[in-house]
Amino acid sequence: MVAQRLVEAMRDRDTAGTWRITVLAEEPRRPYDRVALTSYFSGRDADDLALGDPALWDDPLVTLRRDDKVVAVDRSARTVTTARGRTERYDHLVLATGSSAWVPPMEGMDLEGVFVYRTVDDVAALRGYVERLRESGRVVRGAVLGGGLLGLEAAGALQALGAQATVIQVGTHLMSTQVDLGGGEALRRLINGLGVGVRLNAMTTRIRPHRRGGVGRLDLADGGRVDADVVVVAAGVRPRDELARSSGLTVGERGGVVVDDTCLTDDPHVSAVGEVACIRGACVGLVAPGYAMAEVTVDRLLGGAAQFPGADTATKLKLAGVDVASFGDAFGTTPGALEVVWADPVAGVYKKLVLSDDARTLLGGVLVGDASAYASLRPMLGRELPGDPGAYLLPEGGAGAPDLELPDDAGVCSCNNVTAGAVRAAVTEHGCTDVGAVKACTRAGTSCGSCLPLVKKLVGTELAKQGITVSSALCEHFALSRAQLYDAVRVSGVASFTDVIARFGTDAAGRGCDICKPAVASILATTAPAHVLEGERAALQDTNDHVMANLQKDGSYSVVPRIPGGEVTPEGLIAIGEVAKDFGLYTKITGGQRIDLFGARIDQLPAVWQRLVDAGFESGHAYGKSLRTVKSCVGSTWCRFGVQDSVALAVLLELRYRGLRSPHKIKLGVSGCARECAEARGKDVGVIATDKGWNVYVGGNGGFTPRHARLLAEDLDTETLIRTIDRFLLYYVRTADRLQRTAPWVDEVEGGLEGVRAVVMDDSLGICADLDEQMARHVEDYTDEWRATLEDPEKLRRFASFVNAPEVPDPSLAYVPERGQARPATPDERAAAERGEPVLVAGTTLEVRA
Repeated sequence: MVAQRLVEAMRDRDTAGTWRITVLAEEPRRPYDRVALTSYFSGRDADDLALGDPALWDDPLVTLRRDDKVVAVDRSARTVTTARGRTERYDHLVLATGSSAWVPPMEGMDLEGVFVYRTVDDVAALRGYVERLRESGRVVRGAVLGGGLLGLEAAGALQALGAQATVIQVGTHLMSTQVDLGGGEALRRLINGLGVGVRLNAMTTRIRPHRRGGVGRLDLADGGRVDADVVVVAAGVRPRDELARSSGLTVGERGGVVVDDTCLTDDPHVSAVGEVACIRGACVGLVAPGYAMAEVTVDRLLGGAAQFPGADTATKLKLAGVDVASFGDAFGTTPGALEVVWADPVAGVYKKLVLSDDARTLLGGVLVGDASAYASLRPMLGRELPGDPGAYLLPEGGAGAPDLELPDDAGVCSCNNVTAGAVRAAVTEHGCTDVGAVKACTRAGTSCGSCLPLVKKLVGTELAKQGITVSSALCEHFALSRAQLYDAVRVSGVASFTDVIARFGTDAAGRGCDICKPAVASILATTAPAHVLEGERAALQDTNDHVMANLQKDGSYSVVPRIPGGEVTPEGLIAIGEVAKDFGLYTKITGGQRIDLFGARIDQLPAVWQRLVDAGFESGHAYGKSLRTVKSCVGSTWCRFGVQDSVALAVLLELRYRGLRSPHKIKLGVSGCARECAEARGKDVGVIATDKGWNVYVGGNGGFTPRHARLLAEDLDTETLIRTIDRFLLYYVRTADRLQRTAPWVDEVEGGLEGVRAVVMDDSLGICADLDEQMARHVEDYTDEWRATLEDPEKLRRFASFVNAPEVPDPSLAYVPERGQARPATPDERAAAERGEPVLVAGTTLEVRA
């Protein structure tokens, strides 16, 4: 990654073409993003990780030689020799060899099933091994040696592969290099909540083989053991300084090529950058300091006087919804430093700011569970915070921190060394009018992306200062925002896309696009309700709504009948089971307390739904931007701790809001007591029972940016609760942007949470009567989409694999049995079947069936 940056910087700045660059790479691919390695397990291809513009390697002044590592350096002759016997002469040599995974000397490290986590090849081998074990029908148990940043990412990778994971940490807490003991304990609770085991103060002494071969278990120093089928070693890294040692360059006491602040070694013709460089007595295993070294080296080679500015050791981890950030003097080692801490063990949040002895200057911080303040706080290191520092740690909805007006020299993007001034200059001097243009101009946000919220805020503020209106247009076909368009459509009473775009759009052809068509469809669903497949509305829908089912990766569909509140009769379960059995569908209980049926062909959907509708089920809208589920615990009906009937309320709410189309999906939860078994505070609307009634929370969600819901009102009776939720949901439907969840909407709506409360509780806008009437119409007009479809032969015509051969099933679908159910066949299994070869799964010869 650092070599890539050096080449980019040289070609950007060396306009005279002074330097010709040859890059000699050990790996067989061009530079890629090691920081994003874990994304390789979520379906990304190795090529997706490639860095920068591929055209860089077509530059006539740049040569990339792949799969040909350097094995010797002759400093007197100024040449290097590669593994393939090639000799290259240099005027200046830059060592950017990085580091390698450290593997502790331990019995069993050579067993099959032991992996490191460093390169694409490493993670590809790990993925292949785990997939082979799973295909044999085994429950794969994984162990990760090391509880640091890399170890937690490795644990997340194992989980993404469907394996169980246990992190074994020698020290007292996780990520001990970045966070303190309090933050480490909060992190452990969050990691445990993801289903990942954690063993602290645990030293592995030996890896024992299994009797059938490969890894079997780990022995610990305290006499304990951890059963494992695969081991990932993430116990640290060591600088790749072997070339420096063999050529006589000075290396540090703990390894690494010793360089000065200009990144030069003791040979004036050799520099070192990145993790291999020992600068100011240490090797830094982070990408941002490496990028800074690359820029310094280029500047020096072009005659400049740049020096290393120091290592920004700020780190940020996002693992399956767990946010962790650390920056500056996170451990408070500065003399006289003060620590301000906010901890909420129930919510899994730990926040700490380290301040100077006068409690004014920010020296560092640790954020666990909620790192939303990281992008704004990190650039303020060494500067005075306006107002009370504790305000920056309070939960959202509290007193609230004042806005930070970053000085021009404050760093915004540490990966690319971009300051707030550079972002502002991109707007004021270079004419950039959106985040995309600023990214292209400054490179801010083009690496890890954690600074993008701050970049967006700076761009918007700067445009506003210049009197430039920041466009909120829905797309190129509508100058209105979604909220403005919603009001326009509602007031005008138009009921078709053709009329909407003719009256409010800018597209003379009237075609629209993939952005505005689904958005208008969603708006019309509440302003002029009609079946999603009625007339031209069918052409407006996204793929899933278009066939009222969820498209799967193999081209089949999943079916999700509604099970309000998770309550279902034995007869209902039997009906679902019989449908799954008769159609050969894979069944899975979802996180929303429903049953998902996978593997249905498009031509089977009507038959599947006919059976389900006849059994009393209706569409669960798992495919729509609408209400998905209302999750509930068992409540006071059965539970000895329950104080209210949570199931009854959940069923009532789900039947009330079913089919309500919205800017994004909506999830609700109802817990019968404060023990919160329904996880209501992770939902868009969460209801928690009290002795006096119900507390209602809003603006929570899981997903890529998880948020805890915030308290809207307390101790409401059931009637008031329902009225409050009615108004909240419809206010959101009317005013949110397309694809905006309730959490960011609450933050951005005028007045934030207090503004929402004023509207739905106090009728500050005078619209509550209108909202109440609209919800009443929605409840009264609701019809099940699939029942209506089954009664309409014209709508049923679209459910065919082929338009010209509606009776022919899709021949591309193929499945193999696994754990008693059918799963999609892999490409290798398909190829074997096409060759007429038997397919082996779980040691049994199977036939791929279409």
